[in-house]
Amino acid sequence: GLLPRRPPPPLHCRRPAPPPMHFPAASCPRCSLLAVHRRLAPPPLPVPPLEPTVDPPKKDGASFSAGSGAGGAYRTGQGAASGGRRSGGAGYEEEQQKVLRASLLHVVPRMGWSESAMIAGARDVSVSPAIVGAFPRKEAALVEFFMDDCLQQLMDRVDAGEGELLKNLMLTERLSRLVRMRLEMQTPYISKWPQALSIQSQPANVSTSLKQRAVLVDEIWHAAGDSGSDIDWYVKRTVLGGIYSASEVYMLTDNSPEFHDTWTFVNRRIKDALDLQKSYKEVAYLTETLGAGIGGSIQGVLNKVFQK
Repeated sequence: GLLPRRPPPPLHCRRPAPPPMHFPAASCPRCSLLAVHRRLAPPPLPVPPLEPTVDPPKKDGASFSAGSGAGGAYRTGQGAASGGRRSGGAGYEEEQQKVLRASLLHVVPRMGWSESAMIAGARDVSVSPAIVGAFPRKEAALVEFFMDDCLQQLMDRVDAGEGELLKNLMLTERLSRLVRMRLEMQTPYISKWPQALSIQSQPANVSTSLKQRAVLVDEIWHAAGDSGSDIDWYVKRTVLGGIYSASEVYMLTDNSPEFHDTWTFVNRRIKDALDLQKSYKEVAYLTETLGAGIGGSIQGVLNKVFQK
């Protein structure tokens, strides 16, 4: 058979491990070269101090000029020389606005409301296309910029003199004219507007879209001369918002010259809505009057009966 395994010796009988071997530095050529390199290497350059973006005041003490950089009170010497800006400054927001405005030129006829149009717009204004990555909702940001820009144009036209012309018109004509002015701004993009509507209807964008339309309808009512604050305030804006959305969809299928059928549709819907509101008020007033009259008659009859 097999021989039994020999048991290991006890701990006190084991030999201690040999000490580690140390070689002199001269025996290792690589270590010697590293040591020589460390002794001969120059010391590291000091870090340049921070320089303020604001220039020191002049000797006369009258005024001082601010630096051109935006975002932060200080920057390094390299940033001051290159005129660099941080991404959170006002200059960066202006660049974003320029990119979005230039991107609108590429929406029609082929790129649509897309990231490609934004990249092309950035190149047109000599901005790095990497700025498109700063928009969390790229296509939605382009559509929302267009909506805000159209609203600003509408308000500017009203303030520039269109408001004086509206005062000479009836309420239905004022509302129809304002809605038409706003919808006419979408005519150059009508072929790509279904894509814009689909972007606005996405769950991440629908809240902003509703807010923009609510502000638009409110501005139209203010421009038309409405300054009420009663319960009709909500009714008026809800009705006009529905008319605007219906006219916007109707415009997509309108093949008439210069969208003549769309403007007729707008005029009829606004006239019908105001006539319905007028009829509702007349019925409410008539009901209140009849109720007061009938109540007075019944009260008079009862008084005569009890007097007897």
